[in-house]
Amino acid sequence: MARALAAVWPLAKGCITGSVVGITVADGVASVVTMDGASMHPTFYPQQAERALVEKRCHYRYDFSRSDVIVFRSPRNHRELMVKRLIALPGDWIQIPEKQEIRQIPEGHCWVEGDNAALSFDSRSYGPVPMGL
Repeated sequence: MARALAAVWPLAKGCITGSVVGITVADGVASVVTMDGASMHPTFYPQQAERALVEKRCHYRYDFSRSDVIVFRSPRNHRELMVKRLIALPGDWIQIPEKQEIRQIPEGHCWVEGDNAALSFDSRSYGPVPMGL
């Protein structure tokens, strides 16, 4: 029994270590997201179910730039992830052509839009998005 345990232990230890490292990386450093839907067409093609590596460290520092493609939790359904382009940051002014309106983005929020405006459910529908999502 001891001999069998000694033979299996290195494999078990490697599996446990790999799992802990994998969970840590997926939780705090990066993860893979599969994109579907046409809101980001032509940047991403929904027919191909494209995948992207999402870097998560910038989220903790709010190190974003205009025109970044970001992944965030939907303001309407927190179980759903959304992929959109970052249009405006806190303090920026944005013109909404559909409503003939000019708004300032509040502190702690941003404005996101899909590249395919006709098929995108984005800030034009639900307003500024909290940066914490």
